[in-house]
Amino acid sequence: MSSRKLDQLYRQVIMDHYKNPRNNGTLDDESVTIDLNNPTCGDEIHLHLKMENQMITDAKFTGSGCSISMASASMMTESIIGKSEKEALKMSRDFSEMVQGHEHDIVDENGDVEALAGVAKFPARIKCATLSWKAMERAIFEFEGSK
Repeated sequence: MSSRKLDQLYRQVIMDHYKNPRNNGTLDDESVTIDLNNPTCGDEIHLHLKMENQMITDAKFTGSGCSISMASASMMTESIIGKSEKEALKMSRDFSEMVQGHEHDIVDENGDVEALAGVAKFPARIKCATLSWKAMERAIFEFEGSK
């Protein structure tokens, strides 16, 4: 597949997650909720994670922001449900390396996350793409710290 067709496919995947976000909503009081914003562009995320036995059993988000930020949140929640906290944190590190254009492991072999690799060409958008992932990291650390 040509680079141009691949870029077009990735744009379609990103826009699909933006227009039809997966896991959009909230969870009950048993979840950890983290609110983060990107003051540079106004993106904001309210991430809700439910964790049991060091596993992420559910994830939902609400918020507002650009297509990259909201698509990334949709992709992230879809990819971490059913993963251990350790796996999710590794995915977050790999995602951060990917959007910065560095060598990285595949973030999620079964998902759409790799579509955001092109963000590396636009450094101003890296914070947009990583906002939900940073919220997930903080939620895991807060949950572990509350035990």
